[in-house]
Amino acid sequence: MTTAFEPTPKQIEAQSLLAGDATHTMLFGGSRSGKTFWLTRALVMRGLKAAGSSHAILRFRFNHLRQSVVEQTWPAVMSLCFPGVVATLDRELWRARLPNDSFVWFGGLDDKERVEKVLGQEHATIYLNECSQISYDSRNVAITRLAQRVDQEIARPSGVDRRPLRTRMFYDCNPPNKGHWTYRLFVAKQDPLTGRALPNPGDYASLRMNPEDNARNLSPEYLQTLKSLPWRDQQRFLLGEWADANPSALFSEIALDKWRSTDGALPPMTKVVVAVDPSGSGDVDNLDNDEIGIVVCGLGQDGNGYVLEDCSLKAGPATWGNVTVSAWERHLANVVVAETNFGGEMVKHVIQTARPRTPFRAVSASRGKAVRAEPIAALFETGKCRLAGEFRKMESELLGFSSSGYIGEGSPNRADAMIWGMCELFPGLVRRDAQGRRPGYAVT
Repeated sequence: MTTAFEPTPKQIEAQSLLAGDATHTMLFGGSRSGKTFWLTRALVMRGLKAAGSSHAILRFRFNHLRQSVVEQTWPAVMSLCFPGVVATLDRELWRARLPNDSFVWFGGLDDKERVEKVLGQEHATIYLNECSQISYDSRNVAITRLAQRVDQEIARPSGVDRRPLRTRMFYDCNPPNKGHWTYRLFVAKQDPLTGRALPNPGDYASLRMNPEDNARNLSPEYLQTLKSLPWRDQQRFLLGEWADANPSALFSEIALDKWRSTDGALPPMTKVVVAVDPSGSGDVDNLDNDEIGIVVCGLGQDGNGYVLEDCSLKAGPATWGNVTVSAWERHLANVVVAETNFGGEMVKHVIQTARPRTPFRAVSASRGKAVRAEPIAALFETGKCRLAGEFRKMESELLGFSSSGYIGEGSPNRADAMIWGMCELFPGLVRRDAQGRRPGYAVT
């Protein structure tokens, strides 16, 4: 016997929001608050209203989407909210077929082949699950597929009325910090790239949903577990609060955006450096390899430093060596600078195996990351260093640098490489220590 589904008061509030005029709707808040369940339900309802329509649920990693949405949320939604509807799940294409020939696609942005298959379709609804893990660039790629034109059927006393189904974008997340694009779009109502006010702020609607709002569907033990977390985790996973952007951050989003050059109008370069942060990779190409930071920096005739290209990748030495020297040739660079704390002479060998006699300078870290990053951050604040385009992965790493060290996730290999490159371009602006060494910059 199927238990009758009864929405929570907060879910009813969410439904009112979803029925509004906003094209973009985000439910944010603590863990297991019913966000994913309710947005999945809303997506299925749209599919059932419009025969032959297409809808997509995307997450950063497909395995996480499969485990949480496909295996748990999807069957719960179908059994509780649509007990008479038979939906067939194709586990090869990873799509569900509804009785009216509408489809719901499931995809992970970490699987190029699968995401190309999903985004090769036009959709009436795109739902970004746990969008705090998804880059703004990826969100913008997804939005280009929000283009399906399809009619929905609406029952009237006089018969069935047909009208176009408006395209919609759904989002959910446990809120990250206030520097994230989700906060800037949905709460601050700003363009994440420029900081300018959105021209149509009403097109972005959001609602906070927390575990307490879904308490009748959760065990008291689960709520108690959330309450026993460290305060910072409680703020995010219990209270659904946005963390302040890193208060001791060395690099600021405002400065990075203020001095960004996006029109391609750069001065001639007087010196170009390809900087490499090797960080332990295996002998062969493998997705499990650590990321190799490879960033091209140039000193313009105007006296400013420019980040010209980010070529970072996960690869074995043969591949990243070739990528490095290709960047050296493409930009007519003067020298390759590489950090050798990890790998020593191996790094130079890799570079010069890929291209013999490539000009090479080895540098080693004598001080911590924050000390090395601080003077470069100051150059970005004044516009002495600038970004020649958008480098979102590298920029995200830069925002993790604080006066007490790096507080971001993983290792900031892209940012480290960039910092090495700028240190090479501005040796006179980097302070020396009592022994006459530049912080973190020892030439060998």
